[in-house]
Amino acid sequence: MIMKINKKYLKFASLGWLGSLMLAMLMYLTIIAPQQETKKQITAQLTDKEKIYNEILKLNQKDARNHLNNQMEQWKSSLNEFIISNEDLAGLTFDIGQIAKDVKVDSFSITSQDIFTNKPASAGNYITQKLMKVDFKSDFKKFATFLNAIERHRPAIFIDRFEINNTEHNANANQVNMVLSVFVKKKQGS
Repeated sequence: MIMKINKKYLKFASLGWLGSLMLAMLMYLTIIAPQQETKKQITAQLTDKEKIYNEILKLNQKDARNHLNNQMEQWKSSLNEFIISNEDLAGLTFDIGQIAKDVKVDSFSITSQDIFTNKPASAGNYITQKLMKVDFKSDFKKFATFLNAIERHRPAIFIDRFEINNTEHNANANQVNMVLSVFVKKKQGS
């Protein structure tokens, strides 16, 4: 009979422990685990905020301001490789003409966008696009040399589109029509 009581007691105790374990796991999954995930998210947000705070503190330091000013100057000089001022636009037209003269293409002409299209220059806050139409006759080697020189020019000149026609069936007299694009810095307040 003592064996039976111990078995009943053991069975009852085992069921109690099993139920307690299941209840503990249920509580962990429903209460503690979500809190740990929330804690991780809050910790990550705190880390981000501390990083921003430390960067703001650094801005107040002279060395950090100097570093940022130097970086801004580098960005401005990099930007000047791609943007031309409105005053320098005539000089750019001259540069393109000089490239054509150096390459020795025939029948060279360059026309501003305002003349060959009725579309206004693209609108932007600080820069605008200026298009120029270039026409000339040349063989393929001179065309490739001209194209290479245009693409290496600073400030950058982009080839918007080009067309090569050979109506005379002469390899040395290909008619080349190109539309070149440059970015022009707008005057502030315009």
